[in-house]
Amino acid sequence: MNKLRILISLVGLALLTCATQSLAQFPHMDEGGRAAKDYLPKNVTFNPAIPTPEAYLGNKVGEWHVRHDQLVGYMQTLAKASDRLSIEVTGYTHENRPLVLVTATSKDNQSKIDSLRNQHIAALDSKQNVGKEAPLFLYMGYSIHGNEPSGSNAAMVVAYYLAAAQGNDIEKLLSNAVVLLDPSLNPDGLSRFAHWANMHKGKQLNADREHREHQEGWPSGRTNHYWFDLNRDWLLLTHPESQARIRQFHKWRPHVLTDFHEMDTDSTYFFQPGVASRKNPWTPDANVTLTEALAKFHAKAFDDKKVLYFSQEAFDDFYYGKGSTYPDAHGSIGILFEQASSRGHLQTSINGEVKFADTIQNQVTTSLSTFAGALANKAALLNYQSNFAKNTQKLIDEDHAFGHVMRIPQDKQRAQAMINLLDQHQIQYHGVTKALEVDKRRYEPGATLFIPLNQPQYRLVKSLFSTRTSFTDNTFYDVSSWNLPYAFNVEFDVVSHRNRRRVKASESFTLARSDVETIDAKSYAYAFEWHHYYAPALLQALLEKDVKVRSAGDTFTATLTNNENYKFSRGTILIPMALQDKDVFSIVKELSQQSGVPVHSIATGLTSHGIDLGSSRMVPIEPVKLLLVGGKESTEYDVGEVWHYLDTKVGLPVSIVELSRLKEVPLQDYTHVVFVSGDYGPLDELFAAKLSGWIQEGGVLIGQQSALKYFESNGWLNVEIEEDAAIDEAFSTEGLRYADKEALEAKKLIAGATYEMVIDSSHPVFYGYERLTIPVFKSSNLIVKSDNSPFTTIARYNQEPLLAGYTAPELVKMVAATTAVISQPLGEGAVIAFTDNIHFRGYWYGTNKLMSNAIYQSAHIN
Repeated sequence: MNKLRILISLVGLALLTCATQSLAQFPHMDEGGRAAKDYLPKNVTFNPAIPTPEAYLGNKVGEWHVRHDQLVGYMQTLAKASDRLSIEVTGYTHENRPLVLVTATSKDNQSKIDSLRNQHIAALDSKQNVGKEAPLFLYMGYSIHGNEPSGSNAAMVVAYYLAAAQGNDIEKLLSNAVVLLDPSLNPDGLSRFAHWANMHKGKQLNADREHREHQEGWPSGRTNHYWFDLNRDWLLLTHPESQARIRQFHKWRPHVLTDFHEMDTDSTYFFQPGVASRKNPWTPDANVTLTEALAKFHAKAFDDKKVLYFSQEAFDDFYYGKGSTYPDAHGSIGILFEQASSRGHLQTSINGEVKFADTIQNQVTTSLSTFAGALANKAALLNYQSNFAKNTQKLIDEDHAFGHVMRIPQDKQRAQAMINLLDQHQIQYHGVTKALEVDKRRYEPGATLFIPLNQPQYRLVKSLFSTRTSFTDNTFYDVSSWNLPYAFNVEFDVVSHRNRRRVKASESFTLARSDVETIDAKSYAYAFEWHHYYAPALLQALLEKDVKVRSAGDTFTATLTNNENYKFSRGTILIPMALQDKDVFSIVKELSQQSGVPVHSIATGLTSHGIDLGSSRMVPIEPVKLLLVGGKESTEYDVGEVWHYLDTKVGLPVSIVELSRLKEVPLQDYTHVVFVSGDYGPLDELFAAKLSGWIQEGGVLIGQQSALKYFESNGWLNVEIEEDAAIDEAFSTEGLRYADKEALEAKKLIAGATYEMVIDSSHPVFYGYERLTIPVFKSSNLIVKSDNSPFTTIARYNQEPLLAGYTAPELVKMVAATTAVISQPLGEGAVIAFTDNIHFRGYWYGTNKLMSNAIYQSAHIN
């Protein structure tokens, strides 16, 4: 009996073992990856000494989403293994990830790469034609949107091809071109999305678009660390990724620059040219002709592979701040590629299942077709870039304008940020040595910048100073205005050739720094004015050091310790010695030097004019604890812009709380709550009552754009918000056809234009603002009407509000004279609401400081 039991047990164990082995060997479907060679042409042989991506990763390309550290590690490995490749770190992201650039060319070219580059740049600068033996420079940029990862994953395969491929085709490419490979334009976003996609991948790939893998969490990997869209930052240069990239662009001035993206899963594949009527007017028609010539090679490659694609529709080339358009202003051919996204490893679509490996394949295909097309059109590309400079000079000679003058603001820190932007774009500028008057405005030496049009960056300058409001095609994929002086809130004028003799330009210009006073240790009080851009940063640093401060609710003239009288404006920050429980001299001195904000030493509390230093209008400013509402219901970009401003420009720690958790948070722990544009319907009446009580007890609620609808619905704002139906009724449909529907809907949008608002500079929200009008960036159709009380409606749009960019006349008329900023007391607290986004892409320096006013000067409102 025991022998029988043992026999049965052995048989059972054997069956279990067989079953386990069978399960282990059972295929769990295709994991989706492919060897690098399978992505590349079949007739190519490869150097076996060069490691493949799969050998380095330990898995096939596309089996898992590659992390940025893996991507960089593989590029470094290739550079060590191949004499065709070199690699350099060009900068670092906010999260300290390295930005790398791989240079691929023949061994012979590598040995003289600096000479080749210098000759290329010298020819551009001298407007000379180059010989046909000169190499092409091709900049291949991948995945600036981190959750569009097929580009960066394809970059590994392309780099392997450049390092290991053998034969006539690769030899011809590398001897005739220098390929600049930027494998990840957004390392922080790519890493965030790779983690998301990989953590949700199962053994059984799930194509269901409702599966969590395809429904990315908030914030998405599209954006960088501060949740900015880096593909809109080529011109604005808010972030280190963009700043590093622009340095490389101007270092190399490539003939072609590619920009690999992804789009909706139900789409196919797009390559430029886009809609012909939507290109920037300063981009030559020859640019489109060359783009079309390259497009034939993409089409041929996809035809051979029977891949669906489209071109000459959708996307535009108007805004010069994108990867595919910034090159167009410099004689390069920028090309946008858009691949239908798998948003994970496998997803269903109307065209069948979209496999991650297939998306990678298509990006590899167009990378190689770019190489082939560029080589076939080498002479045309070389000639185009040479002729671009000559044609630019012709435009300069025919232009009625001679240049632009800009008033340098009293706030030198804002002026320095503007000048830094000009420097990075290699835009020439000068000071003036003699005062001049233009259009009834006087521009003084030392306070004026002159930007001549006779310079290589003519086209970029024209776009940066454009006040155009009429366009051939009124449909914009992105913004229609990015005027530099408007963004920085500085006055400017056009100088005509007729008046050119009035401009006495200096040889060079250096911005005079704000004089940082030598403060007196025996002062009665210290004070600094609020108009300085970094005044909020100095104030925040003082609060963190437990220094007691006051804010002046009116002007006053005080006697300084050097016996001079100094007139201080509203919003001036006062540090009275009588309130301090410690010696603050060294603290104030150190922080003033760090911030660059001058601090004045006051000798007495008795003023010659205005309020005295002990006045009740010297309002205490308490330490700030701010809650910023985030989550999927909010606009990711807008949350990031507020966070970025307060974190990097003010130094204020921000508590970002997702909407789903907001009900659980003890609001009494916070002094200010900020809502950006979003849909706050999920918040119930119970929370609204809780928030209302918090405001009544002294809290300050700040909102912008669509958040105002939530504020109005709960009675915190006494305003009327125009309904969409009213906007629809303003546009006639008489005589239209079904085919006109898309164009009509485009007319109903304010996609990005500059408007002018008239402000009340005596209100705390506008302390530190010298002019009575401010240009503001408007990117929504929100129209707000109020009773126009001078005590609550503190800014309105002008009667003719549109300064630059496109808005349909029907909408301009509706916006005119409506409410731009409103401030309402509520119990002991206040509600401050901005109709527009005051932080637009971290670029609109003229209005982003309004957030600091709403935070630190809000104690004056009651």
